[in-house]
Amino acid sequence: MEALRKFLFPISLMYALVVHVRNFLYDVDVFKSKAFATPTICIGNLSVGGTGKTPMAEFLISLLKDEYKVALLSRGYRRESKGFVLANTKSTIGDLGDEPYQIFSKFPEIAVAVDADRRNGIRILDQKVSPDVILLDDAFQHRKVNYGFSLLLTAHDNLYVNDWYLPTGSLRDSKREAKRADMIIVTKCPPNLDDSERQRIIQKLKPEPHQQILFSCLAYSSEFIGDTKGFAVDYFRDKKLTLVTGIANPEPLVAYLKEAGLAFEHLRFEDHHSFTENELQQFRTREYLLTTEKDYVRLGGKVENVYYLPIRHRLLDEGRKVLEACIVSFMKSNS
Repeated sequence: MEALRKFLFPISLMYALVVHVRNFLYDVDVFKSKAFATPTICIGNLSVGGTGKTPMAEFLISLLKDEYKVALLSRGYRRESKGFVLANTKSTIGDLGDEPYQIFSKFPEIAVAVDADRRNGIRILDQKVSPDVILLDDAFQHRKVNYGFSLLLTAHDNLYVNDWYLPTGSLRDSKREAKRADMIIVTKCPPNLDDSERQRIIQKLKPEPHQQILFSCLAYSSEFIGDTKGFAVDYFRDKKLTLVTGIANPEPLVAYLKEAGLAFEHLRFEDHHSFTENELQQFRTREYLLTTEKDYVRLGGKVENVYYLPIRHRLLDEGRKVLEACIVSFMKSNS
């Protein structure tokens, strides 16, 4: 795989050129960005997957939903539907895509919509829902919308400054575009990240004067959740386990389970993988399946004895208070 990526380096140079030209045309107003009256908060990254956008969206929903009418707009990657779709109780994972379906399942009280055309999605949400705030999931590179506040996520083990453009690397946008973010959050950090490492990262990222950099780690639940009941992690120590993942970077979960003393085979699939009937039949031969929450929404009801481990972002030190204060300030300034 590494050799193939190096072989594709010329293609990555062409990709980088297209990205830079496109951003330049937005910068000089040849391409136009549109601002909307409804406050918008963008959650995004510069790379392809693996930075924790969905847990961050859930964090913001939990922060805002009790005081504001919240809507979330996503592209709905790999969904089977077309155009604008507003989630309802009859919606399926095929209608919405795995991540929006997961969010709507956890937060049915908010409006969840999918549309590849973010402008069109915002317009229809304004007409049908009239939300107080719209969270734009995975929209940092979609410059047709001039969002009000933006969170740029980058993983500790793959900072965007160390990455390269697709297909040689995982960048889908220019590193220079990080300057547009209001806040940069370094995700998936070790829980014991020391101050010298933080300062090293800050020096590498070179934030703009207006930007704050926060650090977060993944906090795993102490209990696996299934359709009918849950089990503590310790319950699985003497069981025959199979871990199934279809996410961009399963390594933090793998490391956590090994540290918890679990032994398992790992069946790894690409991000957003749609499991085939043959794969489901293979899973049905296993005693216990462990998986991620995103994969669970595609496996639940199709395979027995499957359990997922919920995760959330835990912002280090005073990070949670800082982020909450910034979001609250943004909402008050737009009320």
